[in-house]
Amino acid sequence: MRLTDFHQLMSDVFGPQQGNWIAHTHHLPKLGGTPEELIDGGVNPSRVWDEICEDFDVPDNQRLGIDRPGF
Repeated sequence: MRLTDFHQLMSDVFGPQQGNWIAHTHHLPKLGGTPEELIDGGVNPSRVWDEICEDFDVPDNQRLGIDRPGF
């Protein structure tokens, strides 16, 4: 997953402000850091996204973000 995709998913699922806040402040216990710290440290954004979805109980049907026809 590209970093731009990660940020788009965060915005799609949580909204732009809350998604940004979560990325900067939420500690992911299984991975040992905030999403921003982990990605900056080399963890694949898709792994970080999966852990965020688990922590926030994001339903399976929302984990791929908003359907954008033609993209």
